[in-house]
Amino acid sequence: MTIRLYDTSARQIRDFTPLTPGCVSIYLCGATVQAAPHIGHIRSGLNFDIMRRWFTYRGYDVTFVRNVTDIDDKIITKSAEQGRPWWSIGYENEVAFNTAYDTLGCLRPTYEPRATGHVPEMVEMMRGLIERGHAYAADGNVYFDVKSFPGYLQLSNQELDNLLQPSGEGETGKRDPRDFAMWKAARDGEPSWETPWGRGRPGWHLECSAMAHKYLGSAFDIHGGGVDLVFPHHENEIAQAKAFGDDFAAYWSHNAWVTMSGEKMSKSLGNSVLVSEMVKRWRPIVLRYYLGTPHYRSMIEYSEEALQEAEAAFARIEGFVQRAVEKVGVVEPAPEVPPAFAEAMDDDLGVPQALAIVHTTVRQGNSALTADDKESAVARLAELRAMLGVLGLDPLDERWAVGDAEGGADLHGVVDSLVRLVLEQRQAARARKDYATADAIRDQLQQSGLAIEDTPSGPRWTLS
Repeated sequence: MTIRLYDTSARQIRDFTPLTPGCVSIYLCGATVQAAPHIGHIRSGLNFDIMRRWFTYRGYDVTFVRNVTDIDDKIITKSAEQGRPWWSIGYENEVAFNTAYDTLGCLRPTYEPRATGHVPEMVEMMRGLIERGHAYAADGNVYFDVKSFPGYLQLSNQELDNLLQPSGEGETGKRDPRDFAMWKAARDGEPSWETPWGRGRPGWHLECSAMAHKYLGSAFDIHGGGVDLVFPHHENEIAQAKAFGDDFAAYWSHNAWVTMSGEKMSKSLGNSVLVSEMVKRWRPIVLRYYLGTPHYRSMIEYSEEALQEAEAAFARIEGFVQRAVEKVGVVEPAPEVPPAFAEAMDDDLGVPQALAIVHTTVRQGNSALTADDKESAVARLAELRAMLGVLGLDPLDERWAVGDAEGGADLHGVVDSLVRLVLEQRQAARARKDYATADAIRDQLQQSGLAIEDTPSGPRWTLS
């Protein structure tokens, strides 16, 4: 068994070899909490949740770190616009992100450090970089000297002569416009912390280099994030960490965007779709299916039609699970997933290919139920639950019963009671051979969006 992953730094798929046998360490760039999350933000969390689950299934002990950027230019700008403390905005949106992760079934990280809780570690790293000649202080700012680090831009494959480094307000005193800020001098009305070079606040990139060092050491296995972070964020992280003396990440893994009309989903474009609003219209498990089942390196073009297709596809999976449980009872997941599923997941987390095995198993299970082959139905249900468990999509997992209730699907119980009352009336009509009334009740339920199926254990309804 060998897991293979696409490594952005190598620009190819590589066999995964952990630094410590039996263990995997992952650092994921998490939320910048200036606003509530849209589905584009949460896709990254879902993709790396599936990666983590697969490593765990393969027997690895996984340490998963996902940071929170709770101070940056955007948060400070929002604070001024809204007349609210920066920490209030950050905390409110951090809660919103964690609620979204939980609602869509992401496992909690091993550690979830905040940038503002790690200023001493950042000061230590800056001091070391200045002593080694890779950084310098100017006008209260601290900059990284990009020309001092020969490996700079290898991840993004750019030429230094053509580099346009993003730069913020107040970044004065640079020796070279391509140098980037690790620490920004304090300005009136902004939060700041004391350092040997004056009061100020973290630059965007320094926090992740410092926190990865603290929680995962000088070397770790996988660094993840959205493809938009390759430059400048991840490129600058590498420069800081390696110039400080760390080996840093052995593999770099990046997920693609969720787009609308071909553009990256973002707040600045005004086209974001908030998770908190989406779960009012779609069940969280359906949203997870929609965002988590395309290949992590493939773009997702958002549309209502695509979500409807995802809902219908997942309904076919759920339908078999429901019918099987009614006929054979609840079956525990198989100890191993089918070999073809494992082969697909080992090959750069090939979820679309693995999902094809899921749907094949569903078809085989339905055929077994039709043939009243309970032994085969049990086997297929066990295999299906094992595969869905890896993807975080097992409808029999108790976390979805809790998650659906938190997401508003607690109405299911109310609807179920009302529908069953109507179905009892239909059954009574059938018992007295009043088939016209029974058919009329069924037709009215169908017009309301419910599909009624008569089974040996009684009528069953689903959303059509």
